[in-house]
Amino acid sequence: MRYALILGVLFVATAANAQWEIQPAPTTADLRGIDNVGKGIAWASGSDGIVLRTIDDGAYWQLCTTPPDAEKLDFRGIQAFDEKTAIVMSTGKGSLSRLYKTTDACKTWDLIAKNPDKDGFWDAVQREGAFWGDDDPDSDERAVVLGDSVGGRQRVWEWKDGWGDQELEPMDMTEFKADVQEASFAASNSVLQVVKTPQIDRTWKYRFRWVSGTTQDAYIWIVREERTDTCEPCTVETKRIEMPLANDSPGAGTFSFGFSTDLVGVAVGGDYMKPDISTRTAACTSDAGYSWKISDTPPHGFRSAVAYDAAAKTWITVGPNGTDTSTDDGRNWRALRPNPALHEPADADREWNALSLPFVVGPHGRIGKLRPTALK
Repeated sequence: MRYALILGVLFVATAANAQWEIQPAPTTADLRGIDNVGKGIAWASGSDGIVLRTIDDGAYWQLCTTPPDAEKLDFRGIQAFDEKTAIVMSTGKGSLSRLYKTTDACKTWDLIAKNPDKDGFWDAVQREGAFWGDDDPDSDERAVVLGDSVGGRQRVWEWKDGWGDQELEPMDMTEFKADVQEASFAASNSVLQVVKTPQIDRTWKYRFRWVSGTTQDAYIWIVREERTDTCEPCTVETKRIEMPLANDSPGAGTFSFGFSTDLVGVAVGGDYMKPDISTRTAACTSDAGYSWKISDTPPHGFRSAVAYDAAAKTWITVGPNGTDTSTDDGRNWRALRPNPALHEPADADREWNALSLPFVVGPHGRIGKLRPTALK
């Protein structure tokens, strides 16, 4: 439950204008989750049980019906399947961590799961359909939920539509031995990744990656499955690997990560209690996450989210004090737009919480959309 009340996440850049086009939102809640489905469809979530939806690429954001008994819940993660179907995850101790689902464009919601661990805490939720493939009839109705460790076991749950009311299936906990105080940051719903790539080689397919840590250490977990025609039973391999983003502070560690290819990835973080300190704020990998190197030129402070723009071949990371980009896969970062133009507000490109390109969300109902020319 490394529960970070952070302000920041912003991204991307030109030298003349703010990188985000601010969009009107029908709420002043702190927005914490955002998921862009594509084709103009995106969903957002936040404090006070707030869920928003757009079907016209952000021109209009609809204020959804609040899920039942969720008026005081903090929705840190949301995953959408289409314009009518989405699941939203709240964070909190024990049963305050919940999943709700809508199938009618957020007119109504069903409670589909509560955290069965009374001392547990959920941190992120991601769709799992890409792993199973389009030929699986249930591929669009699966999700993975990441929770903090309980009793020295990392808690990872799978949800599948049709299992029954409020049912979750735990992953094999015998493989997930964790430190007693190990936890993830429930900040931008980007500490968990379900693989979205084909089988990497003839033997293995990567299934999940997630990041966690303690006050002293930061880790990435890598779970991969044997995928051959002859394996029976097939092997699941789990590895926990140290990362160089912790610095002996309860507010420090890895807050977000992503992969641009099967092998190349970037992780960002730092200490949200000391947002202007640039030490250990980014690292990169070129071997699927099995080894990490601190960036030679780090971002200019704590960063809470990172994303890759494939068209521009650019990584973007954001935090409360600014935005940085990298064009060499995280080895070196440079600041973008350190000062707003005269006609722009001082926070035009700052103080965001979560992103799903091209959208970004933040405190007090802030929603932004990346300008098409931002990375050109």
